[in-house]
Amino acid sequence: MTFTPSGKHLIGGEWIGGGAVFHSEPAHGEAHAFSAGTVELVDRACEAAEEAFWSYSYSTREARAAFLNAIADEIEARAEAITEIGSQETGLPEARLQGERGRTTGQLRLFAAHILKGDYLDRRHDPALPDRQPLPRPDLKLVQRPIGPVAVFGASNFPLAFSTAGGDTAAALAAGCPVVVKGHSAHPGTGEIVAEAIHAAIGTCGVHPGTFSLIQGGKREVGQALVQHPRIKAVGFTGSLAGGRALFDLCAARPEPIPFFGELGSVNPMFLLPEALRARGGQIAKGWAGSLTMGAGQFCTNPGIAVVIEGPEAEAFSASAASELKPTPSQTMLTLGIASAYRAGRDRIAGSTGVRELLTSTCDLRNATPYLFVTTGKDWLANHALGEEVFGPLGLIVTVADADEMVTVAKSLQGQLTCTLHMDADDTELGRKLMPVLERKAGRVLANGFPTGVEVADAMVHGGPYPASTNFGATSVGTLSIRRFLRPVSYQNIPDVLLPEDLQD
Repeated sequence: MTFTPSGKHLIGGEWIGGGAVFHSEPAHGEAHAFSAGTVELVDRACEAAEEAFWSYSYSTREARAAFLNAIADEIEARAEAITEIGSQETGLPEARLQGERGRTTGQLRLFAAHILKGDYLDRRHDPALPDRQPLPRPDLKLVQRPIGPVAVFGASNFPLAFSTAGGDTAAALAAGCPVVVKGHSAHPGTGEIVAEAIHAAIGTCGVHPGTFSLIQGGKREVGQALVQHPRIKAVGFTGSLAGGRALFDLCAARPEPIPFFGELGSVNPMFLLPEALRARGGQIAKGWAGSLTMGAGQFCTNPGIAVVIEGPEAEAFSASAASELKPTPSQTMLTLGIASAYRAGRDRIAGSTGVRELLTSTCDLRNATPYLFVTTGKDWLANHALGEEVFGPLGLIVTVADADEMVTVAKSLQGQLTCTLHMDADDTELGRKLMPVLERKAGRVLANGFPTGVEVADAMVHGGPYPASTNFGATSVGTLSIRRFLRPVSYQNIPDVLLPEDLQD
């Protein structure tokens, strides 16, 4: 099944084209023309979402679950076409896109099951105590309610799982919030076919057509208009620190400030403790090389930093890592812009004081090859820029003088999505010293593994202190992410007949 994009936006149930256009820049295959988003289209989509909110927010959990499952079904019905155009636009291999499609439909079905259970509603009831002295207590009931229309920005590195029908969209729809998606220009055809699937599910389930809209491309003012639109009550974003921070500031500066849930990046450091390094340093190096180069290093959980205590084992680990990375073939990056930024990051690291190259190769046009550098704990602590993300398969080994300096390096970290301990039983004492630091720095702490691959589950946290994300109390992956798009409402002495269905006796 081949899909030829129409190049149109989906606004309140209508496919709309015309006006200025932009062209996709596929890794291979034919480029397509797409209508570019405008501020006027943003307004139409947001007003449609507001209109839809009054019915969709009061739909039953059963109806919303059926809608989420219908979206998953429609995506699977377009499986081959999605893989074909997704591979053309991004250069990602078919197997990766097939796996990501499964994750996308799995998220939708997980949220469908989650809302049917009802636990997320956090329902509470304090019965009236009319005879309590010195004052009676009224009847109080509490439940989580949807906040309103939500804006979602598609991610460059996940054309399915973090984009049009990705985790932010699934969580918002599950909560009862209409969604307006700003599609990513790196994969507009993939965005359109997924929007087509959602549109079909809207028709099948009889959902208000304003419940979902997709706006493609457009200049910077289109995204700015979306986060500043008075109908939008929250924003989900996955992308760069600079872009996310600019949108976050706009949200905070609105007459009515709204929450901006931005996942902005991380270097995801690993701490290799002495006994683990001595016993299986080569094995860890092999696993690190695989994680570092997976998907050309274009994962927000890519473990870019390895911290080791200097000595023969550290030198052996560095040599093993270089040996494992050296035969890695060139990989196509998602966009020319990402490839250019990767080269700039490589040059920044290579030009830093106290940094030495362990592995270098060529990286040009849209292709990426791995790079490996080493520095000391002293030079790391003196140069804040060494802790900034390089989006791609670049690794930096930090050799510290001793366990105390390892803890100091950990304390110097900015907020992270993940931190990892590689440890054996005899490393427990040092592990205990590091744990309070790492749990303060990261949203997810791992032992003896690699952070690439984020399980979609109840207990997952994909977020962390700034700059990993703009809200340390939230996650963009897992069922807890639904809480971003809900707010608690208390009802005092309200008759049952007027309460939301989920609170009625």
